[in-house]
Amino acid sequence: MDLKKLIDTAMGRRKADLVLKGGQVLNVFTEQLEMKDIAVCDGIIVGIGLYEGDREIDVSGKIVIPGLMDGHIHIESTLLTPAEFERTVLPRGTVAVMADPHEIGNVAGTEGIDYMMSLCKDLMMHVYFNLPSCVPAAPLEESGETLEAEDLKPYYQYENVLGLAEVMNSVGVTEGDEKLLQKIIDAKDADRIIDGHAPFLGGKDLNAYIAAGIRSDHECTNEQEGLEKLSRGQWIMIREGTAAKNLRALLPLCRPPYCYRAMFCTDDRHPEDLLREGHMDAIIRKAIAWGVDPVIAVKMCTLNTATYFGLKDAGAIAPGYKADIAVVDSFENFNIEKVFVNGELAAENGNALNSTKATLPDNDKILHSFHMQAVTADLINYPEIRERQRVIGMKRRELLTDELIIQPTKNAIKNGGVDLERDILKAAVFERHHNTGHIGLGFINGYGIKSGAIATSVAHDSHNLIVVGVSDEEIAAAAEAVRKLGGGLVVVEHGKVVEELALPIAGLMSPLPIHEVDEKLRRLKEAAKQLGASDDIDPFMTLAFVSLPVIPVLRLNGKGLIDVNKQQIVEATF
Repeated sequence: MDLKKLIDTAMGRRKADLVLKGGQVLNVFTEQLEMKDIAVCDGIIVGIGLYEGDREIDVSGKIVIPGLMDGHIHIESTLLTPAEFERTVLPRGTVAVMADPHEIGNVAGTEGIDYMMSLCKDLMMHVYFNLPSCVPAAPLEESGETLEAEDLKPYYQYENVLGLAEVMNSVGVTEGDEKLLQKIIDAKDADRIIDGHAPFLGGKDLNAYIAAGIRSDHECTNEQEGLEKLSRGQWIMIREGTAAKNLRALLPLCRPPYCYRAMFCTDDRHPEDLLREGHMDAIIRKAIAWGVDPVIAVKMCTLNTATYFGLKDAGAIAPGYKADIAVVDSFENFNIEKVFVNGELAAENGNALNSTKATLPDNDKILHSFHMQAVTADLINYPEIRERQRVIGMKRRELLTDELIIQPTKNAIKNGGVDLERDILKAAVFERHHNTGHIGLGFINGYGIKSGAIATSVAHDSHNLIVVGVSDEEIAAAAEAVRKLGGGLVVVEHGKVVEELALPIAGLMSPLPIHEVDEKLRRLKEAAKQLGASDDIDPFMTLAFVSLPVIPVLRLNGKGLIDVNKQQIVEATF
């Protein structure tokens, strides 16, 4: 950095590289709009006032804001490569994301993390990483790899590694699991942030969890939970993704004084939402429409995020800050017209400029990640149906589930537990990393399909193969189709594949452009609707979380039905 050059430019003794002139600049410190020029030198904002530049861009009548940040996202869950993700969200004003490579880490361990970092290193957008804290997510999981403290510790040497990502094994924290605590200790010793993931945690359990050094939570689903965690010193990440939409319930946290300890994140967001609604701009637009002060909404997506993560030169338009800037038509419409990253025009009028072309390094572990035998119907015959049937009850627009105890009808017993009249379907999870042959079987209510089966290898967090269907034959056909793809999403009817999307990158991501992925997803979801899938769910994103045994109450993985609160297998099926 040429410090004298920066100072001379700030003083007006030399022309700036770039000056944005005539716009209303949002000052996130004073929460006011200022009619000032913005001077940029060597990618740094050096002055706010009246300046001349070698290049001047007129932004009169526009609002100029800091570039937007996503406080917590799994890029893998967009189903896109990082380059394609960037090409999609940069024009939406996103200049930085805090990525947790937890998904690919569960499939391929440190090789997965390294692979993801390699795909992000040449992007214009700033991709910061938080290390996966729980691989596997819980002791009862069957992931492809296990990440111990000694595996993660070397990554703290990298400047773009900000901390330890969502510590979802809250029981492990409160009960003093030594391996988990060592990961926390290493993050603290490296002076890095530690993110949380603890739905419904309260009282002394919450006190202990926060005392361990866990400073945020993105799992709040109601105001009371958010206020309790905030009152104990946590930052609240208000999540508005594809499967989990918590913004409306947490709107009270978007006003003073709570809003100064809150930020926005997506966690998981599918291509159709990115294309049709947007990314962080969509959350801000929605918040404004629901009555949130526009200045506060922007601040929660910029300065607040940067402050929490310790990014001292990001999140604001002020001297000494990175020239990561978005130009917006108005707060009412919140359409992003121009985006600058490090002082360079990165996107304009909805198009990314000079974005990185996706290239996939050859890696057998990543690109050939399925290791399981062929699936046939005889493998998934359920044991004798009990007089009282335990069923996973899906909740509308939530990741949470209920535990339903249902007395099966004679017709349900005849059909192996499936009862279409009561919307009870069979579900199966196949371990696919180590060819163990483990298959977990259970039942699910609220999914809606009346024929066929739906399968996906995106099954949080271990990403085994999960299927829901009306019969063993349909489930087997869907599972076998995904196995042959080497990962993907499939809809089957009458034993035949109706629609499919291959996800050859760790069984999680597609190398295709977003519009092609979106079209395939659209057809998949339409096919799912034709089978009767409920309008209240995203048939794939919601299904992906059915096997995650860290979100209450009842889940299914390759070991059987899991009581999340007790972390116990309540029905083993192998």
